[in-house]
Amino acid sequence: MSLDPATLAAILAMAAATIFTRLAGLVMPASALRHPRARAAFEAVPAAVLAALIAPTVLATGWPETVAALLTALAALRLPLLAVVAVGVVAAALLRAVAG
Repeated sequence: MSLDPATLAAILAMAAATIFTRLAGLVMPASALRHPRARAAFEAVPAAVLAALIAPTVLATGWPETVAALLTALAALRLPLLAVVAVGVVAAALLRAVAG
């Protein structure tokens, strides 16, 4: 088994982003979060990191995964988390089966 340097760099960057977001909550002074915009920005970081991790996979794998991701995103607007996961899994499986 070999590891491509670009893959290793991506894994290390994702690990660093994950660790940074966890540590930022511990070292961020409470006074910095008093402003509503700062609080909103700080609360948006986990979602932004998650989107940055998911987007390349969704857009680079093929049309079934891209369409399944869009359907999952639409389901996330109305359904609870477990239902959203189920919609994503079923959509990906069905679309992959149709695509062959």
